Amino acid sequence: MVTLDKCVNVKLRSLEDLARFASSLTTLGHGVYIIHFKRNNSNYYGIFTVFRDYYKYYGVPLFYYVETNDELDGNYLLVKVDEGGERVEVSKGTRPGWISIPIVSLEQAPEVVDVG
Repeated sequence: MVTLDKCVNVKLRSLEDLARFASSLTTLGHGVYIIHFKRNNSNYYGIFTVFRDYYKYYGVPLFYYVETNDELDGNYLLVKVDEGGERVEVSKGTRPGWISIPIVSLEQAPEVVDVG
């Protein structure tokens, strides 16, 4: 059996912080999706990234996440930034003019994630 190291978990303050980070990655051309899983009566939403060139290490895995009591009612996190400011919404579909980030619900937490 293969033993996997755990990734570095980074807890964010809000869903808006997660949305802002994920949308910035999509505008750079990265394919981004948010994973969702439940553990101990909490819901976790997050994205995996890789921190490159950290001293002698290469590819330190990071999991940026938020913890919520309630499950979000939707399949996408939508982000729009314009002269009116930043708007983040949870939606069951996409919308023209918005950055749409899919939410993928997992049956259980990935083995490399150790939160909750």
